[in-house]
Amino acid sequence: MSRSFFGRAAAALLALCAAAMAPTAGAVNPEDLLPVDEAFQLEARAQADGIALHWDIADGYYLYRHRTSAQAGPGFNAGELQLPDGIPHEDEFFGAVETYRGELAALLPGTAEGPRTTLTVKYQGCADLGICYPPQTRTLEVALPAAGGGTSGPAAGLLSGGLGTNPLLRGLGVGGADALPEEQAFTIDAIPDGGNGLLVRLAPTQGYYIYRDQTSFELRGEGLQTGAVEWPAGVDHNDEYFGDTVVYMQPVDVPVQVLREHPDPVEATLVVSFQGCRDEGICYPPMTRSIPVSMPAGQVLEAARTPPPQGVRGSLEEGGPGIVAVLLLALIGGLILNLMPCVLPVLSLKALSLAEGSASRADARRQALWYTAGVLVSFAALGALALALRGAGLALGWGFQLQQPLVVGLLALVMFALGLSLSGVWHFGGRWTGVGHGLASRSGPSGDFFTGVLAVVVATPCTAPFMGAALAWAFAAPAGLAMLVFVALGLGLALPFLLIGLVPALADRLPRPGAWMDTFKQFLAFPLYLTAVWLVWVLARQRGADAVGLWMVAAVLLALVAWAWTRSRMGAPRRWLPIVVLGLLAMAWPLYSLHTLERPARAEAGVADDAGAEPFSQARLAELRQAGQPVFVNITADWCVTCKANESTVLSRDAFREALDRTGMAYLVGDWTDVDPALTRYLQEHRAVGVPLYVVYPAGGGEGEVLPIVLTPQVVRDAIERATEATT
Repeated sequence: MSRSFFGRAAAALLALCAAAMAPTAGAVNPEDLLPVDEAFQLEARAQADGIALHWDIADGYYLYRHRTSAQAGPGFNAGELQLPDGIPHEDEFFGAVETYRGELAALLPGTAEGPRTTLTVKYQGCADLGICYPPQTRTLEVALPAAGGGTSGPAAGLLSGGLGTNPLLRGLGVGGADALPEEQAFTIDAIPDGGNGLLVRLAPTQGYYIYRDQTSFELRGEGLQTGAVEWPAGVDHNDEYFGDTVVYMQPVDVPVQVLREHPDPVEATLVVSFQGCRDEGICYPPMTRSIPVSMPAGQVLEAARTPPPQGVRGSLEEGGPGIVAVLLLALIGGLILNLMPCVLPVLSLKALSLAEGSASRADARRQALWYTAGVLVSFAALGALALALRGAGLALGWGFQLQQPLVVGLLALVMFALGLSLSGVWHFGGRWTGVGHGLASRSGPSGDFFTGVLAVVVATPCTAPFMGAALAWAFAAPAGLAMLVFVALGLGLALPFLLIGLVPALADRLPRPGAWMDTFKQFLAFPLYLTAVWLVWVLARQRGADAVGLWMVAAVLLALVAWAWTRSRMGAPRRWLPIVVLGLLAMAWPLYSLHTLERPARAEAGVADDAGAEPFSQARLAELRQAGQPVFVNITADWCVTCKANESTVLSRDAFREALDRTGMAYLVGDWTDVDPALTRYLQEHRAVGVPLYVVYPAGGGEGEVLPIVLTPQVVRDAIERATEATT
């Protein structure tokens, strides 16, 4: 509660500051502001002791001392930029700083080692009207005395900071035989524009340009993502690579909307992907820049629906093979789900039900068809819910329903009730209740249908091989085609029992009914109890010990209802049915309380169990990657059976930890047991529709490698070696 209070207090304080500033900012007319290169006119001139920098600062404007720097490229051995003392200033953004007004004269000391050099100058300034410009970067070509041009006049390298209007740049070699390094040819900067916007500056050097349509922005920060982009007007350009397109040949400022799921300040990283060329020269390969930004408090804005990836759109437009391949993957993935441990308890009961009816082929066929119907309808309903939430702009993935404690608690109660039935605590209509036959012995199809429903529900914690690609396609495709994928998954799950029911030769191989079945029924209660125990453990991880206590109260009431129901079927229903009704009504209290519990502070639970692991965050990942360190990312969940199997057989073993220690690889673990929008976005960035997700990032930068869903020691060892081979 205290954390929430202080969070609200901080947000209120920031809002108060913003409100105090609002009248000033609101009164500013953008037309009243000078262009940045008129407000701060930059010149650079080579002289005997170095390169002199001079800014003419317009009245009513000022530069920050601590935001001013200069760096020389090849051809000039530079020292540290020498800046005069500035005017003390208490700044609302940076605190106690120094500023310059009127003019600024600085010196970059050093010696010439060639005829010219490229000078990269960075600075930032503001207007007294209350508006600050984004950080500016200017790349200047400066002719040095060694070139024989003396130390005065234009030929000596007197250059203006107005990159778009200076006619001297071409004559001094920009766009000549040697192309500039990409860091000098293209400068990208960004600053927050309030809590819900960014101002991104794209600054190609004179003689270079940036493609508008090849530029994209991605904001990596907890609860943040980019929204609409207001592209400024560019230059129409007929390009041999991209045809008729738009390019930017001069620096432009691009406003980018920031969508956020919470109002709190966030340290984030803006990733800018772009491509550019030299005018009448070479084109650079696609480039990426990561820019740290400190986002202040802002308003919560919902994200618009993300369009399908280009690959999905292409396969939809082309039709045929792409869709058929995806449906085949879905069918195989659903078939493999039958082998997953989370599905086996229910399938064992279904096998028992088919064995019970094996004396009649018609009965076996009926059961198989109704079971298949239950599976298909459930998968279709699950897919429709997922697509509806996707359309509403909510981020989710496979198994999302098990992030809800109420769903986990209800599912555990169902398993507990079925176990009690098989153990003989209660029965329906004088017969043992098995999931394949019973729940309603008077109407067999309903029991078979319910078995299919239950099989789908317990299958969602598992992710089988081949499912990932199919589900990723489904979550991005139009609703109609996406539903076909979910139906194909269901058909794969139901296929073994469907074949047994429809193919007499397979049905004949089932064991014949006999006395052994009663014993087997009672034995099957124990896998169901274990499943209930596992689900209650998940519930404890989600909502703590209080949730377990509430579930136990509900379980006791459920046992009372089952017992009273059986007594009512044996006679005197008027005496026992009120207990059944009251027990069911009483169960509403612990279940409702379970739904209202807050998530406990887990102190990075799920990470503490892994030696050397750190909790995952985009900020920590960006920090490690910027330092050039290799990183192993594990996104997991307590209810994910595949995740736990991988952790037990590979990730918790000494060999894995020794490999991390030997290579210096960081290990980040993200816990998706509960709803976590930041982790969901990370999953979606990697086209993962659920957990587990394993990504290995190489040393020194580069794209991460996504590992298979099911891990083996060899797969993990090879991935670590590939990621660290450059440093070993």
